Amino acid sequence: MNKKENRMAVRQEVQKSVIRDEQNRRIQFAATNPINEVLKNLHTTLRGLDEDAISVSRAKFGSNKVTHEKKKSLAKRLAGAFINPFTAILFCLAMVSAMTDMVFPHFSLLGSVPEDFDPLTVVIILTMVLISGTLRFVQESRSGNAAEKLLAMITTTCTVTRREQEKAEIPMDDLVVGDIVHLSAGDMIPADVRILDAKDLFVSQASLTGESEPIEKTPNVSAERESVTDYTNIAFMGSNVVSGSATAVVVCTGDRTLFGSMASAIAGEAVETSFTKGVNAVSWVLIRFMLVMVPLVFFINGITKGDWLDAFLFGISIAVGLTPEMLPMIVTTCLAKGAVSMSKKQTIVKNLNSIQNFGAIDILCTDKTGTLTQDKVVLEYHLNVNGEDDTRVLRHAYLNSYFQTGYKNLMDIAIIRKTEEEEAADPRLLDLSENYVKVDEIPFDFTRRRLTTVVQDKTGKTQMVTKGAVEEMLSICTYAECDGAVQPLSDAVRSRILETVDALNDKGFRVLAIAQKSNPSPVGAFGVKDECDMVLIGYLAFLDPPKESTADAIKALKTHGVTTKILTGDNDKVTRTICKQVGLKVRNMLLGSDLESMTDTELAKAAESTDVFAKLTPNQKARVVSVLRENGHTVGFMGDGINDAAAMKAADIGISVDTAVDVAKESADIILLEKDLMVLEQGIIEGRKT
Repeated sequence: MNKKENRMAVRQEVQKSVIRDEQNRRIQFAATNPINEVLKNLHTTLRGLDEDAISVSRAKFGSNKVTHEKKKSLAKRLAGAFINPFTAILFCLAMVSAMTDMVFPHFSLLGSVPEDFDPLTVVIILTMVLISGTLRFVQESRSGNAAEKLLAMITTTCTVTRREQEKAEIPMDDLVVGDIVHLSAGDMIPADVRILDAKDLFVSQASLTGESEPIEKTPNVSAERESVTDYTNIAFMGSNVVSGSATAVVVCTGDRTLFGSMASAIAGEAVETSFTKGVNAVSWVLIRFMLVMVPLVFFINGITKGDWLDAFLFGISIAVGLTPEMLPMIVTTCLAKGAVSMSKKQTIVKNLNSIQNFGAIDILCTDKTGTLTQDKVVLEYHLNVNGEDDTRVLRHAYLNSYFQTGYKNLMDIAIIRKTEEEEAADPRLLDLSENYVKVDEIPFDFTRRRLTTVVQDKTGKTQMVTKGAVEEMLSICTYAECDGAVQPLSDAVRSRILETVDALNDKGFRVLAIAQKSNPSPVGAFGVKDECDMVLIGYLAFLDPPKESTADAIKALKTHGVTTKILTGDNDKVTRTICKQVGLKVRNMLLGSDLESMTDTELAKAAESTDVFAKLTPNQKARVVSVLRENGHTVGFMGDGINDAAAMKAADIGISVDTAVDVAKESADIILLEKDLMVLEQGIIEGRKT
């Protein structure tokens, strides 16, 4: 049998080696050849594949599914259900009982007579083993199915171009080699792809290579490299887009991707979780207790009564009574029932064992937008630098938000909605999308905290429009349009702007500044370097009112021993106002700039007495979560954005919502079907019951 298993293992390793070599050759060819040659090699075009080509590609290269875990065969699942320390002992007890109650009386051995023949004990023990094993097998199968059904509710999609179908959303599993995919900030890379066209595309490969800094990807032909991960025109499955946008062609899918080969290499028995270890530890304590008690009872009974056979049988009955053979089945049943029960409370459990951590949370870290607030951002004001309503500011904001190709956040949607509402009353807002064409774009990233689009009207006039956080916008503006004229951005004008913004922030408004510049660099040569000497034309004031249930939810969590901490990238004034409105006391507030100057030891101490952290970068959120865990807390992090993924990974349990971006859902252990802290509170209670 061992020789057969060894042969199979060698054969599997050879197959994996062949697949790895083929995968490396395909990636190397795609990286080192011009785009036309790559498309020709993959039998595709920029218009995508047709139905026949999709079927051929899927038949030749397989689906885009990665082997995460080898599914056990029926025989292995049956063996797992029946073979464990408890049933092994019960089998031994059954054999001993068979000898003493059936074999000895039948052959009249050791003073036994045929009348002593009694199969009842053996039948009872074997029945217990059969019922226990069967229940465990059925329940584990059901719990596995329940988890799979719950997991199937979470779908990850990607955007592709196929013949007769421009930019369609399809499930990631349906992707095939040769598909043309479109990527933007927040997307998971759905397969190993060759970049065809990119605009400021930065990809995080930390899950594959451990590099913490995002890597810029370009469509340029690359020289041959030693490692496939060094190619700057190849993006790999398992990584995610931090900023920018791109079009790419799929080179490898499923197990033939770099991520897939790594996953299939480690696929197999899941590692033993701390929860399983705890249950097994209790089990072994009981078994050791039994191994001590049974001989002790046997000898004491035998010495005092002199009937060693009777003492032996009494010892066996003690062993039967002490053996908790139903314990693993009860645990599995509770977890599965808990997962199903939590699904009724609008909570999907991706991993059954994460229920333990969910119930054990004592600190909940959450983003502000959408959890404390309604997640329905409304554009309340579009003001010029003088603080007056100005349609021109709204027009420029629309040109920026409508023509950007990245991830449209709630503020972009609010700008577009507001413009559509007001276009009937103001002809200057009519048909903006038809009167302008996009020339170029500098996508948003979390370092610059601004986004630029370059548009051209029908007269040929080119205009660069930038919107972003006020401080970052002031740093690139040299002029301001105020009092009816463009004038240098003097200290007096700057102070006036900041006073207006502070006043809006104090009322709970989120403020973005907007600037423009006419006829910038030649078409096709735009970049971050052009974001300079701009004219500030005004600002946009957004309101995201707090949810009515938030204050009650925070109180309820507190009564259950869960402290809520806010970790947000928003500014301190807006955050302080929202916290005040929901009854969250701001004992202390730390900003991202404060964290930069603190050691981990100092932060660990400060984090205990700080409930609100504002203006944080994604890495700073993860750092706060990590130090809280090191302080001995069980930390949950709830988020839904690209900037929350790192913190969710760092937490004991990552919590997301079904409307979150792909990378946030992939990072989560628990998914809420409703973005509400009350739902979270119900989930925590259900987790503790389980």
